[in-house]
Amino acid sequence: MGENGRLRFAGVDTASLAAKYGTPLYLMDADRIRSRIALYQTEMKAAFGGASRPVYAGKAFCVKAIYRIMAECGASVDLVSPGELFTAKEAGFPLERAFFHGNNKTDADIALALDSGVGCFVCDSREEMVALDRLAGERGKRQTVLLRVTPGIDPHTFAAVTTGKVDSKFGSPIATGAATDLAKLALSLPHVDLVGFHCHIGSQIFDVLPFVDAAGVMLRFIADVRDATGFVASTLNLGGGFGVRYTESDPVFDYAAAIRSLAAAVQRSAAQYGVPVPTVLLEPGRSVVADAGMTLYTVGTVKEIPGFRTYVSVDGGMPDNPRYALYRSVYTVVNATHADKAPDRAVTVAGRCCESGDLIAEGARIATPERGDLLAVLVTGAYNYSMASNYNRIPRPPVVFLSQGKDELVVRRESYEDLVRNDL
Repeated sequence: MGENGRLRFAGVDTASLAAKYGTPLYLMDADRIRSRIALYQTEMKAAFGGASRPVYAGKAFCVKAIYRIMAECGASVDLVSPGELFTAKEAGFPLERAFFHGNNKTDADIALALDSGVGCFVCDSREEMVALDRLAGERGKRQTVLLRVTPGIDPHTFAAVTTGKVDSKFGSPIATGAATDLAKLALSLPHVDLVGFHCHIGSQIFDVLPFVDAAGVMLRFIADVRDATGFVASTLNLGGGFGVRYTESDPVFDYAAAIRSLAAAVQRSAAQYGVPVPTVLLEPGRSVVADAGMTLYTVGTVKEIPGFRTYVSVDGGMPDNPRYALYRSVYTVVNATHADKAPDRAVTVAGRCCESGDLIAEGARIATPERGDLLAVLVTGAYNYSMASNYNRIPRPPVVFLSQGKDELVVRRESYEDLVRNDL
């Protein structure tokens, strides 16, 4: 709590930040990000040993500043588009520590990654593998690859973020034999160096058991490929998906305990199937940055409809946070101007867009707001800035990093001139 009951975040008064940078405003606790990636590094090294490490999934939050942090921390990164690749490159991230993902890489994407020195491709299809072999050959290279496969695991999360089932646009299914066929193809190509496999079962999962099950399936698959081809995978990427608490009703997830359970499962399965324990990679994204983020808004109108609801409209909305409109994602909302007061009012937080579905929260309990108050929406570090748009021609907010009580602008607010910069 700050002066006069105002909310503080990462040791800094939110009202002073809003006055300095305006609203809407994305805030990120950079020290929390460093702490979380360090937790993954420490726990994975202790549990898996060897070269096992986290690979930060940049799609959760992608700006140059985050890649500078990952470079500083010695982490690897996962890139899923040429735009993410270019951002990491511009930030000076060492791309030999990068993994290039995506289910439909164009020839231009592949060429950019090859020419930029990306360390490893995560190949998704036969077409991509053939194109990669051709383009790498033209450059006199032999490119390291992982093959993405679908293990047939359904973690029972929201359908739009479930990716490990047999019926998925991602990867090649193990159950149909397609994954084994693709592995055989990779092993036959002269400019592709297959070193292992990748899977990802979904997102926002609070139970370690689906990950344990996926590890068992993947170790059995490694053994099956060895029996069919003689190739023994040295690397296994088990993806990301550990859950994050958005509200007090969400479970507490112990990341360190989950890593230890997963390591024990990998070791058991490796022994069961008679294969060496591979180097294990995990791809945390949301769990690294989500709870490091907060978004500040200014209240414009408070519209009570007796017998129905109270709408509190703010100066942002679905352009800067589309997750409620897309997934009905629930958030914790605080009246940052009166954070010392009891949350005595149930409200619907509405955005400024000409769209009835432009909502951020329904039934949120906050201290009674009035025009000019600041609202803070918590846990917005993942899939908010990275999914932001210019719908209704609204400029995207700035991003400010907070570290040791100091604030640093890392992405400036878009101007109206930015909105028309590419118009002819």
